[in-house]
Amino acid sequence: MYHPVNSAQEKKFNKKKFRLLKPLPIPNGPWNCLSMDFITQLPLSNSFDSILVLVDRFSKMAVSIPTMSSITSLDLAHLFIKNIFSKHGLPSSIVSDKCSHFVSSFWTNLCQQLNISRDLEFAYHPETNAQTERVNQILEQYLWMYFRHHQDEWNTWLSMSEFAYNNSDYSSTKQSPFLMFMEEIHNLTQFKSLKILLLASYQQTSNQYSKISREKLMLP
Repeated sequence: MYHPVNSAQEKKFNKKKFRLLKPLPIPNGPWNCLSMDFITQLPLSNSFDSILVLVDRFSKMAVSIPTMSSITSLDLAHLFIKNIFSKHGLPSSIVSDKCSHFVSSFWTNLCQQLNISRDLEFAYHPETNAQTERVNQILEQYLWMYFRHHQDEWNTWLSMSEFAYNNSDYSSTKQSPFLMFMEEIHNLTQFKSLKILLLASYQQTSNQYSKISREKLMLP
């Protein structure tokens, strides 16, 4: 189903709160210190309306997970175990600007599910989560290429948007998160970045819709 998007909705993707930023210590290795945030109020796509974004603060690698705005702290713990812990282990700290009560409950549930003590650190820093917000903006820009004509299909393109971000150079490191994490990407020699593929696909889709519109209006 196509949902028209007005200018106010489009501006939402670039509207961010200004806050006093405080630098966090540089992590000593990948997947040791993470930041966590949500992209919310999205059109329903396969019953999802939000995206959980987790960023490794060392490599800047991002993991984007479709979810619901009504997610509970227990559900969040299950998503974390499935998508992060199973692949990278347990970090020593997580930074978030979400409600301190919610993140505390999430940390409690996570430790209970893993049967470990709560001696690890979950940091509530409303002023220091700008890194994840920046990743959110980039992912939103990639997804927005398809929002105009396929608003209810963003979940289909989320993994490609995540790949495009992780395969692009990060401004502070001058390397892509993939290279920072020492992962070589194969079979993409024809594309410097998947951004090129996304842009090409978006242009093709736009042309198709323009053609359909002209045919309906009987325009040349």
